[in-house]
Amino acid sequence: MARFLFTTWEGGGHVQPMLLVARDLMTLGHDVLVLSDPCNCLDAAALDVPFGAWTTAPFQTGKSRDDDRLRDYEADNPLAVIQRLLDRVMTGPALAYATDTLAATDAFAPDVIVSQELLTGPMAAAEARGLPLALLAANIWSLPTMAGAPPFGAGMLPATSDEERAMHAMVGQMSRTFFQAGLPDLNAARAALDLPPLNDVFDQLNVARSILLATSQAFDFAPSPLPAPFVHVGPYLADPTWVEPCAPPAAGGPLVVVSFSSLYQAQEAVLREIIAALGTLAVRAVVTTGPAIDPAEFEAADNVAVVRSAPHGRLLAQTALFITHAGHGSTLRPLMAGVPLLCLPMGRDQHDNAARVTHRGAGLTLAADAKAPVIAAAVNRLLNEPRFKVRAQALGERIQADEAARSAATSLEILALKP
Repeated sequence: MARFLFTTWEGGGHVQPMLLVARDLMTLGHDVLVLSDPCNCLDAAALDVPFGAWTTAPFQTGKSRDDDRLRDYEADNPLAVIQRLLDRVMTGPALAYATDTLAATDAFAPDVIVSQELLTGPMAAAEARGLPLALLAANIWSLPTMAGAPPFGAGMLPATSDEERAMHAMVGQMSRTFFQAGLPDLNAARAALDLPPLNDVFDQLNVARSILLATSQAFDFAPSPLPAPFVHVGPYLADPTWVEPCAPPAAGGPLVVVSFSSLYQAQEAVLREIIAALGTLAVRAVVTTGPAIDPAEFEAADNVAVVRSAPHGRLLAQTALFITHAGHGSTLRPLMAGVPLLCLPMGRDQHDNAARVTHRGAGLTLAADAKAPVIAAAVNRLLNEPRFKVRAQALGERIQADEAARSAATSLEILALKP
């Protein structure tokens, strides 16, 4: 049997998929250790996954709005978002992440290191020790390194003409250039590890023997076949460990579930508009705020329950519509239940996920600053036009098939066996 060291950070929806992959490897008889922020300790314990916390690297002890160290919602342009990501996750703390990864490597003696795709420090640590490295992305691919895929972040559709392909190439190259601001920090970390300097930040990813995309191929806009070393391994999705029981309002009408990010994105304003819109409609609604926001901050009509969490897995069986920021898990899980979506993306991967929903006719997208009457009109369309549910069911069946065939553990087993 092999030993696998996983490294990730508290970035929301990518933590649980990594824990689920680690658990699958344990079921197959392998030894695992997950390194992450201390606030993820309970999530690992709920799955009986061995856990270690970052000590030198930046870490969060909680998941409230005050704990978030990225605070990308404060950035007012894409370049500022990338700079925060570089300074606070990718390259600024690369040496600190590498130092903790090397200490865990000495203690645990892994055969393979598996890292979240934004942590260049553990990648450099794997390179320094000559260990096989895999990257696990619990999402569509977010970095400008996959030829043939639409640029990340703006919700762009697959190119259908030479003009659109040229536009994609230009946007992708611009994004790649922005990320080079992190190269001095990354090369400083590499020098401390006795590794040669790189000419491009993304050359660090070339150490990975495999890049596992834990999303549905049916959902993705990635090229087919995927270029090496990328491989789709299917989505890894489940209710988080901190969810609590919740009963929807007893009033009649179709059930609408609202779920925004488990991370803080200054989403209070959009939640208030959604709550106001639902209060005017003949529906019953459950609005989940997540761990970062107190439900008591919101006033709602009697047909709208505002709670911190709810078991979406059980609620989806009776849900007619799902309203979401369009995070990866919050998008795929309703689709797998055949539920259409109203997406109000706020950044990160959300515009891209929303584009994949609307392009397939499985929902609608509104701006995150949409007002209550506009939201109410969209809700009425989605509830009263059957084509949205038909398309959501068709796409959801294909995503379910990809989930049933998910293969991250098998792919990692194979990597461990390669010379």
